[in-house]
Amino acid sequence: MRAPDFWRHDGLWPRLLAPLGGLYARAGRRRRLGGEGFAAAMPVICVGNIVAGGAGKTPVCLAVARHLQERGRQPHFLTRGYGGTEAGPRLVDPLRHPASRVGDEALLLAAQAPTWVARHRPDGATAAAEMGAQVLIMDDGFQNGSLRQDLALVVVDGGYGFGNGRVIPAGPCRESVEEGMARATAMVLIGDDLTGAATMAGGKTVLRARLCPGPEAADLAGARVVAFAGIGRPEKFFATLRQAGADVVATHAFADHHPYGRADVERLRQHAASLNAQLWTTAKDAVRLPAWVRADVRVLTVTLAWDDSAAINALLAGIVWP
Repeated sequence: MRAPDFWRHDGLWPRLLAPLGGLYARAGRRRRLGGEGFAAAMPVICVGNIVAGGAGKTPVCLAVARHLQERGRQPHFLTRGYGGTEAGPRLVDPLRHPASRVGDEALLLAAQAPTWVARHRPDGATAAAEMGAQVLIMDDGFQNGSLRQDLALVVVDGGYGFGNGRVIPAGPCRESVEEGMARATAMVLIGDDLTGAATMAGGKTVLRARLCPGPEAADLAGARVVAFAGIGRPEKFFATLRQAGADVVATHAFADHHPYGRADVERLRQHAASLNAQLWTTAKDAVRLPAWVRADVRVLTVTLAWDDSAAINALLAGIVWP
């Protein structure tokens, strides 16, 4: 699904759909109030968001895991495996499990630490505990109350914020911003705050961070590029390529988690060849490509850097290392 343009601004459609947004919010509230949630045998850090779509949750998960690993902790990841067929609990093996089975985020996470796919998150937490996990980092699941969360980070894209602030389908929010931030421990604001999102943190800590292009960016200066992406906001990736100096001659935006088939790949290859350009995509998209075409596609990786690493360390103190 691609987010409609009217989710960014208020107007006729958001006002007409507002009653349905109210029903969606009430249904979500009832689910969250259904119980206290399962208490895992280790601290649970939830990295979620309030808006639907890509805010940068997976890079934040990876950055939190690196922070823990550098301090001698053994984190495991837990994800629902969106876009995959695996119900779990299943320990992800990147050499055997394709994205069609475990989801694209799971493969990115598994490259750094043991990763579990489980649609019923308490089962995944139990399996991780049996395998010696000291901390569980949950990618998404902020609105899922089945697993008790010791620390909840709400990730916000500084360029998009909370859109028009309305609840699905009137806007991009899964719940009201006020209710979501009331449950959160902190906000992780990625990039420049162009929408004033930090003012809606409800008094909670705001951790500022930025996404840094990987070493592949050095090859982009002056390169003719056909870019494609099936992520929450493909335009962010296209802008990153241009900022790195690429001459982006064409772009192809797909729905988030789009499963690339042969027809997609052939169309992209032909278009790039006709323009004498290189094909570039994201790491998240790359794991969804057929194996036979991956050598023909360049991948730009990103990592998240904290503006103040002491702030995330202070937030973890008392939870991960009491």
